[in-house]
Amino acid sequence: MTAGRRPQMNTRQLILALDYGGTKHTAAIIAVGEHTWLAHQRVYSPPGADGNYDRATALNMARALLARTEGELVAIGVSFGGPVDATQGIVRLSHHVPGWENTPLRHQLHNEFDVPASVDNDANVAALGEWKFGAGQGCASLLYVTVSTGIGGGWVLSGRIFGGADGMAGEIGHIVVRPDGMECVCGKRGCLEAEACGPAIAKKMRARLQAGKTSEAFETSEVWASITGESVARAAQSGDALAGQVMDDAAQMLGAGLGGAINLMNPQRIVLGGGVTKSGERWWRIVRETARSHALPQMRVEIEPAMLGDDAPLWGAVALGESLL
Repeated sequence: MTAGRRPQMNTRQLILALDYGGTKHTAAIIAVGEHTWLAHQRVYSPPGADGNYDRATALNMARALLARTEGELVAIGVSFGGPVDATQGIVRLSHHVPGWENTPLRHQLHNEFDVPASVDNDANVAALGEWKFGAGQGCASLLYVTVSTGIGGGWVLSGRIFGGADGMAGEIGHIVVRPDGMECVCGKRGCLEAEACGPAIAKKMRARLQAGKTSEAFETSEVWASITGESVARAAQSGDALAGQVMDDAAQMLGAGLGGAINLMNPQRIVLGGGVTKSGERWWRIVRETARSHALPQMRVEIEPAMLGDDAPLWGAVALGESLL
């Protein structure tokens, strides 16, 4: 494998897709025009990781995958878990990992591999991936929302990411759904992210236990420190009443936020991805019912699960890379 702008005739052209997440990073290689990964690797971040670790880890994965993949790299598409100036290819910051402030990621990758690169926010990129390769195929307008460590959103309108005036469109996680609610990483209170993402679910469960509520799944204070959004969801599906109340509340908050987005933009389809969306049929039913109760009845939006799972940002990164050719 060699990197460069002008592939030799008959040489397989490769796209490098990178996904920088809050807790994990993924790299993959695909040939232009194909729909199967030639190489794929995911690495989970250790506690206390910072931007330097993230950048080094992604570069090491990319180099390793390219070294064992036959072909010539022609473009790089990048998904980043935080605010991005997509026009300039600059990462503004990460809400969850220090050391990413004002990082010229596109420039760094171009210098490293000598090919064009495109960088955008993970929710925008995942939206593009689902629109082109997944649950959004055939839609004229799509809102993708990821519900995981945080909550982010991305719009695809007429086949293109809609970034807004400042490249920040789709930040549904920072719509206030409960005034004077939980404190958010952005500094406000009651944001959708602070009320319905995975860490928020765990935080609410611990708060109720510390206030004297009882749970068969989390009986002792020694267990409380290890509570996660996923463990609360499992407990709720197993019939734990307190966990069920916490999950129902989170689903209602998400539905309320989606209802507002429906009223504002009237998308044809909403696609939900991220770990929290694996919380079971009751969670999905409450999200859909609440969203429709908040939306105007004339708006017939579809709310569907993502098809591409954790790789939705990677497939969107492929689409970004293809757009550079």
